[in-house]
Amino acid sequence: MRYLAKVHIKSGPGVTQLQLLAANVAEHVWEPITPYKVMSTYKDIPFNEQSLVLVDLVDEETVVRVLDATDWVMSFVAEYLTQGLTPGGLKEEVERAEQWRQSLTLQNQEVRRRALETAARRDEIQNLEKRLKVEREMLESKD
Repeated sequence: MRYLAKVHIKSGPGVTQLQLLAANVAEHVWEPITPYKVMSTYKDIPFNEQSLVLVDLVDEETVVRVLDATDWVMSFVAEYLTQGLTPGGLKEEVERAEQWRQSLTLQNQEVRRRALETAARRDEIQNLEKRLKVEREMLESKD
């Protein structure tokens, strides 16, 4: 799994503590880790203390790969923050999309209800036509 982390403490050659800040739980979905989790690794981490890094872990404890997070953060800034997207704006969009979805669901239910009513009325008209036909044949046969 991939994590956003900060190089917390380098306490000698090959011993580093990483402070895990967020976990990549799905594509484009990151979940903050609160409280931050600190883990130790004996893997040589070529970054200074306080550097932000992307860390790939196996079993949430074995470091597979460490990458500088600068490019990732800058692409995030360029992709989202330069367009004026804010957490509040995104939340409003999510709420608007949910309202739209609910509205469509209600409209769909109304259309289905009307279709059922129309089908019932059509059946009723067909039954009336059959009854009228039978009555007409009875009247014609009496004449």
